[in-house]
Amino acid sequence: MQWYNEPPAWSAQGNAVTLSAAPKTDFWRKTHDGGIRDNGHFYYRPVSGDFVAQVRFSGNYSALYDQAGLMVRLDAGTWLKCGVEYVGDVYHASAVVTRDFSDWSVMPLDGAPDALWLRVTRHGVTLEVHVSLDGERYTMLRQAYLTDAAQVQVGVMACAPTGQGFAATFEGFEVRGEE
Repeated sequence: MQWYNEPPAWSAQGNAVTLSAAPKTDFWRKTHDGGIRDNGHFYYRPVSGDFVAQVRFSGNYSALYDQAGLMVRLDAGTWLKCGVEYVGDVYHASAVVTRDFSDWSVMPLDGAPDALWLRVTRHGVTLEVHVSLDGERYTMLRQAYLTDAAQVQVGVMACAPTGQGFAATFEGFEVRGEE
């Protein structure tokens, strides 16, 4: 695995990765304010073909838009990020699909979950995002077209767009061939 925008502090032990997201980091393109931000933290590996990626993660979210989760990326203008995003003092399951312009969908979560499980499945050009509060019952959050490229980058991501940064932990990240 390798970093795109390595965070100021991180460690990998066993099946867990812990990081400190730096302040003023994000992945976003053009929509809403016209700005382009591509300095979030992304720990990934290249993956070809169809796959299922999943992870259990948690974070000390406290500032507007603090976020952590999974990312599938082709390049700076083509990617999906999904996970938890902290907005208006509410935790949301969140998915952003970017094909030159970012879009954003959210689903409020009930309270502050100890952890969230994510599963992203690629079927050809389509990605499906599923979320779970217990690692057993998953709900689909999003289905979207991303790219027809044979290979993409897949991994964990975290950003702290407005705050002073926060700590996040990812456990059991895995990518396997589609089931």
